[in-house]
Order: sequence, then structure tokens, then C-alpha cells
Amino acid sequence: MTIERKIREHLHEEAETMECPPAISKRIEQSYYQYLQRKRSEKPMKKRVIGGIVAAAFLIPTAAFAAPALIEMLTRTPMTAEQVKVDEVGKAALEKLYSAFPETRSFEIVDASYLGEAPADSTKKQAIQTSIALQEKGGAGKKISLTIGVTGKIDSVIQENWEEKPVSSLTNQEIKEKVNNLIDKMYGSIDGYEVSMEPMGDPHQKTFLLNYIEKGSQIPFYQVFVKDNRIYVTLHGGERTPSNLVKVEGFFTRDGKPDTFADSFLNDENLFSLLNMSPTELKQELAKGKSVVEVAASKNVSKQQVIDVIAKTQVEKELQADQNGASVSNHVKEQMMKALEPKVVHVIEHKSETPAKN
Repeated sequence: MTIERKIREHLHEEAETMECPPAISKRIEQSYYQYLQRKRSEKPMKKRVIGGIVAAAFLIPTAAFAAPALIEMLTRTPMTAEQVKVDEVGKAALEKLYSAFPETRSFEIVDASYLGEAPADSTKKQAIQTSIALQEKGGAGKKISLTIGVTGKIDSVIQENWEEKPVSSLTNQEIKEKVNNLIDKMYGSIDGYEVSMEPMGDPHQKTFLLNYIEKGSQIPFYQVFVKDNRIYVTLHGGERTPSNLVKVEGFFTRDGKPDTFADSFLNDENLFSLLNMSPTELKQELAKGKSVVEVAASKNVSKQQVIDVIAKTQVEKELQADQNGASVSNHVKEQMMKALEPKVVHVIEHKSETPAKN
């Protein structure tokens, strides 16, 4: 048995039995939620930080929070620069990058890996996610990282140290221009998108969140974090509201505003059908301080059924959004669903805080 598998199994066993004080649990939950919000736009961690991750995992009270994030890191497979250049997905992503920013042709591939494994009936790798990081030779200059999905679509881009001074220190208009330029070159024209920009967290840290939303859509198409001299662009692929599905805003709220992250998971007609209730009825139940899991239990629906329905819908959305018409095996779809589980679990176990009664 490999050391990675031993650690993975041990974490599952320990996390299921550990208890954590409510105050610490709440802080961990909030931190983990913020981590999920930005997870897709961050470069995967290297294995040398495993000690810190393992230590943090033991503080988290449930396996749903602790194990999946660690398992994802442990199951990433490193790639050499040569492997990236001959890999179908990696090569296409590099060509896209080189076309957008010709200077990156001289950059070195400093880190690369993929998440997933070869299907049982094939020797060809079908990765759930491929990550590539390139940097100017010398290791101290411009850097750019790409995360590519199973269909070959670039899910996120991180641009670092491309300006003489931190991007976050620029004016709001200048920040938007830098972000617009990155999106325009990597994804296409942003004409027709409405852009909102707001500071996040401690105003002294100068961190900004930008949402690019198509008219008629409920979910950001692009979500961008700007901090220090980094720009993180994540392709959310927000869709317009289908005529046959009435969507509800604010199943949960965050900082007094509708939580679009949770809404994107819970506005699922298959979920409403499974629970045999309308989106408005679900929102009303959640407002009473219940979790989706508890609502489901009252309908004799298991937690795993809820997870499977939501994860399947999210995977289908991602595959349908692909413009290349790429097809994937059922094995890879199952892996994609499994990778989504920790995000789904966090949403369906979350509870709205209800006012205390005197």
C-alpha cells in the first residue's frame, strides 16, 4: 500500500470520529467556504506542503471537509514539460496561450500535473483537470498558470507579476482594463457583459472581486480576484435562466447579498423534482435554519441522492458549455462528479443563521 493511500484511509477514519468545539467548527467552515469560492482559480499545491495540509485536516471535524481536498492533492500526477507539449489537452492550451501572449513562448514550464486516471478500458489518459504553470526564465519574473478541464476548455488563468507595481494598487478603472485585457485575449470579447467590482475582506489588503455577467444571466460568466500583483480569472460559464425553470435568488446569503455560489448548485430542476418541491418552497424551508440535507431527510431522500443529482447536473453543464464538442467516457464523468462532492456537501450541509429568540 502506498503512503498516499495509507494517509488517505487514515484521514477518513480519524475525521469521521473527531469532534470539534462549535466555535472552531464555525471558523473552519467559513474559511473552507472562502477557499471553495476561489479554489478553481488557484494553482494546485505541491506535495511538499503535505505536512501542513495533513495537520490542518485533523482540525476539521468531518471527513466531508477534510478528506476530499487532501485526496484531490494526493491523486494529482506530475507531468514533465515534454509530456505537456505532446499531451493533446496541454498542447492545445499552450497554443492558445502563445497566441494570446506571444512572449510566453520563451517561458519555461515550471509546474504541471493532472487530476484523474486512465479509464479501465483504455490506456489513453483522460484527465479531469490539467494544470500548467509557466514563468520567465530565471524564476523571478512574469508567471502565468492555466487550469484546463476535461473537455480542453481553460477553466482558469492566474497572471502574476506582469506589472511594475501591484495591480491592486491601481485605480478601479485601471484594474478593470488589466482584467478586461486578460479575459479578451484568453477567452474573447467581453462586449455585452455587465461588470461589478467590490473590495473583499480587510480593505488594507487591497483584494477585489469582479463579476462579469451576461445580460439575462443569474450567474457570473467570469469571476475575477485581484490581489497584490495577481489576477485570478475563473470561467464560471453562467447561463441564462431557461424559460422552463423559475430560478430563485438567495437560497443563502453572504454579507447580506445572495450567495451566487450556492444558488448555482441549488437552482436545479432535478433537485426540485427529487425533493418534490418548488424552488420557493425550498428557500422557505432553508430560511427556517434547516440544511438541504435535513429538508431532504424529511422527504425520505438520502444525502447521497442529493449529492448525486446536483453533481450530475453540474458536470452536464460543464460538458454542454464546451464548444469543441468533445466527448468523455462515463468513467471520467463519474470522476468529475466525485471531484465536485466536497463543494456540493458544503452547500447542502450549510444552514442559514436564524435570529436568536429572547
